[in-house]
Amino acid sequence: MSIQLSNIGNIKEILTRHGFTFSKSLGQNFLINPTVCPRMADYSIPDKDTCVIEVGPGIGVLTCELAKRAEKVIAIELDKRLIPVLDETLSEFDNVKIINDDILKIDLKKLIAEEFPDKNVVVCANLPYYITSPVIMKLLEERLPITSLTVMVQKEAAKRICAEVGTRQCGAVTLAVNYYAKPEILFEVSAGSFMPAPKVDSAVIQLGILTEPPVKADNEELLFRVIKSAFAQRRKTIVNSVSSGLSMPKAQIAEILADAGVSGNARAEQLTLKQFADITDCLNSIIND
Repeated sequence: MSIQLSNIGNIKEILTRHGFTFSKSLGQNFLINPTVCPRMADYSIPDKDTCVIEVGPGIGVLTCELAKRAEKVIAIELDKRLIPVLDETLSEFDNVKIINDDILKIDLKKLIAEEFPDKNVVVCANLPYYITSPVIMKLLEERLPITSLTVMVQKEAAKRICAEVGTRQCGAVTLAVNYYAKPEILFEVSAGSFMPAPKVDSAVIQLGILTEPPVKADNEELLFRVIKSAFAQRRKTIVNSVSSGLSMPKAQIAEILADAGVSGNARAEQLTLKQFADITDCLNSIIND
């Protein structure tokens, strides 16, 4: 019989028995709202043949729902204190494997090749706020053989990640995510859905992985340097922010922008991904002359 892991009494009893205390540095907030994890799992897993990588399973609330729907689940947990807890809470599932490792350091391509050969693989996670962007960008930049990321993040981060490119809400992470995936907000989750309750609300987003980037840039690394520079000083005009960020003369950047058909008086959030790619190509041609 399944342990009711969304029941506060059960959670406290299990954690006390294992001598576990919450770590602020690891951003640990466990879900206690019983409706959230089933919804995340349903959105994440299209069929029973799908395999899942979960990041930061905590005590296994989401893991249980994923295991009920997926062929196999690999749960990667950094906190070694939680491994015996997970061994208990997930004992009824023979399709779950727990790995005590750091998601930012693990070789995910090797893991997927060994654990999920020729399978449809998705990622599903309740991400700690402090590593949201690094984890998402690692999963995207490594071009893993996965079809989607369904993750819970801070509500404001969700709005920024899923903002429409070319609007005031858009940031460098918006452009970066849109280069690799199609993002959307699925639903919001109140702070009271967690124990301990964070100070802000959350939202579940899904990033559908694109087979090809929506734009072509001659130098992908330079493209992201240009985007990062443009948004580092987002209140400045694009000519000033890029000039400062790339340590290049303002006059030279102005010429590059003109060649790319972009106004030097525009601001970063007003530009499309295609315009950033055009700027990068003009800049790259000068660098390589």
